[in-house]
Amino acid sequence: MSDGSNPWLSRPVEPAVPVPAASESAAKRPTGPSVPQRGVPAPDPADRLPTRPLPQAADLWWVGAHGGSGESTLSTLVPDWPAAEHAWPEPPGDAPTRVVLVARTHMRGLRAAQAAATQWAAGLVPHVEVLGLVLVADAPGRLPRPLRDMTQLVGGGVPHTWTVPWIDSWRLGEPPSLPEAPREVRRLVDDLNALLRPGADGTAHRKENR
Repeated sequence: MSDGSNPWLSRPVEPAVPVPAASESAAKRPTGPSVPQRGVPAPDPADRLPTRPLPQAADLWWVGAHGGSGESTLSTLVPDWPAAEHAWPEPPGDAPTRVVLVARTHMRGLRAAQAAATQWAAGLVPHVEVLGLVLVADAPGRLPRPLRDMTQLVGGGVPHTWTVPWIDSWRLGEPPSLPEAPREVRRLVDDLNALLRPGADGTAHRKENR
């Protein structure tokens, strides 16, 4: 299949398109599709995240696309936003389960994020509302060109994309503190709080475009 308008299908990466940074406007205007779309091929079963029934609900869940993604670290920033332990959470009730995917910026992490986004986009987890993707730096410094290209491709398949820079204190095991976190992390939390407000971007109760 080849469809240049479908962000989940392989296509050449357009140059000079930066990865969206966390910002006030990003929280208000999606930069990618907000609901599953027709024509998205389902990923191989081996590449899909499992679904895990949970006894409690939460306003938001961090879903790590792979081991070591950083979901547990991010979950310490806001106690009410737990980590889903690398699975699609399925709490009781019929309300949409809001999640944010988390992945590292190495190629393995980006491919895992792409598979998770494709699983959602193909309509395989209809109870889930993906708010976006957080890409956590896997090393200090600028990403090599192949990784920058991949972040653009993967980021185009989700509503919002945020980046978290390399943080030495987190690597050394110091407990993350939101007030002392870098600006990008504080903006991420601010953006998510804005998206969680009723009617923030019109996606909270939007049905699948099928």
